Amino acid sequence: MASYNNYRKIGFTTISNALLNYYSQLNLSENEVMLLIQLEASSQKGDDFPSDKFLSSKMNLSPIEISELIQGLINKEIITLEQDNNDNGKISNYYNLDLLYQRLDKFVNDTKISTSTKSINKKEEGISDPIQQLVRQFEIEFGRLLSPIERQEVAAWINVDHYNPELIKMALREAVLAQVYNFKYVDRILLNWQRHSLKSPDQVKNYLQRNE
Repeated sequence: MASYNNYRKIGFTTISNALLNYYSQLNLSENEVMLLIQLEASSQKGDDFPSDKFLSSKMNLSPIEISELIQGLINKEIITLEQDNNDNGKISNYYNLDLLYQRLDKFVNDTKISTSTKSINKKEEGISDPIQQLVRQFEIEFGRLLSPIERQEVAAWINVDHYNPELIKMALREAVLAQVYNFKYVDRILLNWQRHSLKSPDQVKNYLQRNE
């Protein structure tokens, strides 16, 4: 059985649930959505201009079909193909997904987020187990259910690393503020605070204020 570390080496891609919820309203096909996910995954790994051949190797489509899909997304004003100059004056191309998220913003802003959040918070009040409370908090902030492996990670922070649950919540908040929705980032924050011998919420607050 593959361990969690094996999955960490492969990496994780953060995809907004808004894309999954509203892609049909943007008149996007399943192939176009998968292509957008592949573009986002490449971008998060530092490659903003993956080749058609590379994208083809990740999907059951030919490079020509990939090229046609990309042109379709550009025509639908979902992505743009742009250019940038580096320090050496060399021109490089990259795919910009800003238009996609601007379009999704309109759908997200129309949803009753505050109402649904209040409903979730009421359910959370009946949960006394700190691990379950943290799991629910992560699910609220990440906008999805946690996997069994991620739930084990939360439990390990409490039972193995003996982190204060309030510190874990504070680390989660820092990750959300940085718009980095993954466990590896939260874990790095907790390790950094541990290296600085920060064990209480007040110590962390003081540390954060000093480093603002």
